[in-house]
Amino acid sequence: MSPQRRAILHVDMDAFYASVEAHDDPSLAGRPLLVGGTAGRGVVAAASYEARRFGIHSAMPMREALRRCPQAVCVKPRMERYREVSQQVFAVFGEFTDQVEGLSLDEAFLDVTGSQQLLGPPTTMAATIKERIKARTGLTASVGVAHNKLLAKLASDMNKPDGLTVILPEQVTELLDALPVGRLHGIGAKTAARLQAAGFHRLGELRQAPEGALQALFGRDAERMRARAAGIDERPVVSDSEERQVSAESTFDEDLNDPTRLQAELVALADRTAARLRRRGLLASVVVVKLRRHDFATFTRQRRIHPPSADTAVIAGVAGQLLEAWLAGQRGVRVRLLGVGAAGLTAVSQPDLFGPGAQDGRLDQAIDRIRERFGGRSLRRGSHLG
Repeated sequence: MSPQRRAILHVDMDAFYASVEAHDDPSLAGRPLLVGGTAGRGVVAAASYEARRFGIHSAMPMREALRRCPQAVCVKPRMERYREVSQQVFAVFGEFTDQVEGLSLDEAFLDVTGSQQLLGPPTTMAATIKERIKARTGLTASVGVAHNKLLAKLASDMNKPDGLTVILPEQVTELLDALPVGRLHGIGAKTAARLQAAGFHRLGELRQAPEGALQALFGRDAERMRARAAGIDERPVVSDSEERQVSAESTFDEDLNDPTRLQAELVALADRTAARLRRRGLLASVVVVKLRRHDFATFTRQRRIHPPSADTAVIAGVAGQLLEAWLAGQRGVRVRLLGVGAAGLTAVSQPDLFGPGAQDGRLDQAIDRIRERFGGRSLRRGSHLG
């Protein structure tokens, strides 16, 4: 008997933060709504679809967003409320499968392959998930259905908001070949521009490109990118209970070659990773640094730490040493991607309140509480500033 084809759902809440605000305050419904900080260098954390029509998107400076849409209503993030709604949404997922890979508060992959005999076809499950989310939270979600993660994520974005899109295996080549290269997950604006300059405008052209051409553009990632352009993706859904690594990474708009700036970016990434560990009640015994050069060559460096930790200072310190050692052998290198990961994860036991690092732990907890109340961008450590 041939193995059962995987059934993967990608569920993505529609304009989540903004939708929660409009649900809780009906006077905001139907209006251009921005969630984020308005002072100084505040940025947009989320924008309603009415605001997006003006070209506004998340991470845009709030001043620019308000320049584009002066009539927009601005509200401050309420992270505690968003987490509360997120828990309701993820509770729905758990009614269909235990194979849930959460990507953020409002987005997850679900492997429902093993649920079909009991709960029906994946399309039926997707529709029921949407109905239950709407009934319990008042919010809409868009769901993509496919046989792998790459295609499911692509599908969920095709008919937003409140969409349900299925990509069948026999549709993949025709569908993907016609898409612009920038629609492929993992290809950002800069890479898309480079591909277009090299004559690759559609994914079909990328899929059929000569080996040498892709090698020059992607280095050792060439075959992986060709496979992605063909809709091939063998990555499993890694449920939260099976999580092996917590990480944060950033792809830069412009390649970086300033060691001081790279160290500052690294500290910010280490802080994000450590905060995620603390939120999930985990400690790490291995720190991992990921680096991708301008030519797409990718490197990882890791070091074991003892005792296991979720302290920002510990993880940032080890990551900084790994980066410094790598840069010593890469003089003048330009870096396009930087990441900090934590592996060898164990659950937190009762901490030693007076042991080494206790003071750092209390500082981390204080920072976490401030960010929970005012949003993740409300407070930055001085060591983030290059």
